[in-house]
Amino acid sequence: MAAKLVIYRGRVQGVGFRQTAHHIARGFAVTGYVKNRRDGSVELVADGQEDEIERFLAAVADRMADGIADHTIKDIPSPNLADFTIQF
Repeated sequence: MAAKLVIYRGRVQGVGFRQTAHHIARGFAVTGYVKNRRDGSVELVADGQEDEIERFLAAVADRMADGIADHTIKDIPSPNLADFTIQF
């Protein structure tokens, strides 16, 4: 198992980013969350098998490419969440 913390910057708030990531997550064996940050970026945590996380993140990046200016990815300890949620 692996877990990744991704911070997306650009035009990522107010464009359905969280809802889109949540919808995409349903098609992958990942848990985690997505939430807006006060600085205008979006934080996404994905937990699961490394290859599944990579495919999930690629799908998010592909679908939201027009709004993502850049992103950072960091390996983190597994948060042991039950599902993938939108946090407020």
